Amino acid sequence: MLRADGIIPSMDLSSEVREFKPEQDSRRGEMIAWGSAILVGVLWMVLVFTGQSVNWAILLLEVFLIFAGTSISLSNWMDRRSLIRLNQDEVFFKNGLRNVHMKYQDINELRVLPTRWGSKVQVIGVDAYFEFRTLGEVKIGGELKGRMGFEEGDDILNTIVESSGLERIDKPGEGYYYARG
Repeated sequence: MLRADGIIPSMDLSSEVREFKPEQDSRRGEMIAWGSAILVGVLWMVLVFTGQSVNWAILLLEVFLIFAGTSISLSNWMDRRSLIRLNQDEVFFKNGLRNVHMKYQDINELRVLPTRWGSKVQVIGVDAYFEFRTLGEVKIGGELKGRMGFEEGDDILNTIVESSGLERIDKPGEGYYYARG
């Protein structure tokens, strides 16, 4: 807000709270997995009710598709509920299964594992742990097909590192991590 004298007052960072939510991925894969599971299940039932023998491969495929659908649904559910909140003293993370509050001085280590679609960041504290993914873009044939992770993931990573006072340690072939000096 601009004051009458034309000066923009500085923001009080001690009371600033920043919240971040991950990109929401398309649910197309989830629908394909469940749709396929339903189709294979219907095929299985038709075979059973018509008195034909059911090949074990159909049963195995059904179990696999149900497992895939369940895994994808759980992942999407957790992503929709994920939140990272940073303030002057602590970091808060939740994803539907975990609620973690960590004071910056309680963070012992931060691991960064580069992957094909964004980096996986593991934040390890005295009594708690959580992980998140920086922004990754899925491109096929040069065309953007999807985005995953936190768009501001690099900012979140840098804020946690600076606020925790961790120092970077390189490990060739293993990514890199930050720890107390």
